[in-house]
Amino acid sequence: MTHSSQLRRIVVTAAFALISSAFVNHASAGPATGGNAEGVVPDLAPKVAPGEGVAIEQRLGQKISLDNKFRDQDGRELQLGELFGKRPVVLMLGYYECPMLCNQVLHGLLTTLKGIDFEAGREFDVVVVSISPDETPLMALRKRSAFLAQYKRGDQAGAGVHFLCGDQASITKLADEVGFKYRYDEKIKQYAHAAGVLVVTPAGTTARYFYGIDYSTRDMRFALIDAAEEKIGSAVDQFLMLCFHYDPTTGKYGLAIMRLLRTAGIATVCGIALFVTTMLRRERAGRTP
Repeated sequence: MTHSSQLRRIVVTAAFALISSAFVNHASAGPATGGNAEGVVPDLAPKVAPGEGVAIEQRLGQKISLDNKFRDQDGRELQLGELFGKRPVVLMLGYYECPMLCNQVLHGLLTTLKGIDFEAGREFDVVVVSISPDETPLMALRKRSAFLAQYKRGDQAGAGVHFLCGDQASITKLADEVGFKYRYDEKIKQYAHAAGVLVVTPAGTTARYFYGIDYSTRDMRFALIDAAEEKIGSAVDQFLMLCFHYDPTTGKYGLAIMRLLRTAGIATVCGIALFVTTMLRRERAGRTP
């Protein structure tokens, strides 16, 4: 057997072993967390805040009614569809006179958005909707102005940040669609609600949920890339998206081990093939008289 034949045999054996290992491991591992064999997200236990009837239930893939009407911070009546269609949207429900929790959610969102190099009005938009039908565009304007003053990303960012208010029917419809359950406490004259934000696709479909008041900048970046159908982000982002998957039970991105192994296996096979090709060419060149 010639030296070149031995090289070919080694390459074929190695490639077959790597590919077979990847498929066997994938089959034994089963579907990734948060989905089944068809990629459908299973029913999840709702994320419940203290208090009866207060929760954020994940409704991934839910289509928001884009003809739902609200008023923006300038008092202009609009349909939600006017704020969608171009970029993914970071959506928050709360109320502007909330004495504590909403301010913490807004601060957490602001900190996260300042930590990524995507910019509101360019790669994504921010839409904040009041759950109180008694709140006014003036309240929305004040809260938005404070948000932009801390965001510090220029005039273009202002075009991508919208604070809305509406009547009870519009608020209830949106809250039901995204799984935001809240109630009004008559005793203390305040709304009881959970803390979190969500990312919605440009077409108005719920894509990712974030819970609490502290959100990972990495996860937010990944969520925006996912929601934009990978139309934003760098080549490095696109590679990282192969290695991480969204876990709807936690609202976070985790390392996709099997996907990473398959990617590494393919890269190894390509490297071996390139090495052998180079060696064969050198061998043939050495035989040329």
